[in-house]
Amino acid sequence: MNEARDHILKRLRTVRREAPDTGAPSPATGADGETLIARFRAALEAVRGEVHRLRDGDWVGWLARELPARGVGNLLAGTGEIGHTLQAHPIPGVTLHRYDRPVEDWKDALFDHIDAGITGCRGAIAATGSLILWPGPEEPRLLSLVPPLHIVLLDAANLHADLATAIRSQGWAQGLPTNALLITGPSKTADIEQTLTWGIHGPRELVVLILG
Repeated sequence: MNEARDHILKRLRTVRREAPDTGAPSPATGADGETLIARFRAALEAVRGEVHRLRDGDWVGWLARELPARGVGNLLAGTGEIGHTLQAHPIPGVTLHRYDRPVEDWKDALFDHIDAGITGCRGAIAATGSLILWPGPEEPRLLSLVPPLHIVLLDAANLHADLATAIRSQGWAQGLPTNALLITGPSKTADIEQTLTWGIHGPRELVVLILG
């Protein structure tokens, strides 16, 4: 038994010595911001995500144009800055709901009547087209998980080449949340007869508004 254990540990130590240095620059490091945005857009659109580039203050106007046209009548936002901004700038034809109470108090309305949810994000990964969300009291996880349409505001300055770069740049080693999400495209599954189906376990549509 000891011989087998020593063999396994020896192999693990060998693999560890041969592992790439995670502190080394990734292939995309050094690319300018527009290159990262183009890479992020291509990766996310390849998995049916939707990406729009806007100036910082234009996202409310974009919502006012697009949500009624997409049939969104009930929009859910958190209790943070995004929700406050939307409350101050009502969108005609769209009812704003705030995620300001326990889900047990309004589960039926959340699952049956909310058309879209909007959140911010901690950043994004250009290499995979993934969004980084750290849900919290202001933007609970269900806000991005339940509504059939998930809209995400992404600050262009928080777009990173890859996950390793994001982890280093954002100082994840200093403390992690209880729940961290990496979202790459709308929800999809092929559990049933290996037929790819969208929106079964989460949003059917994912729209990212890159600001800045």
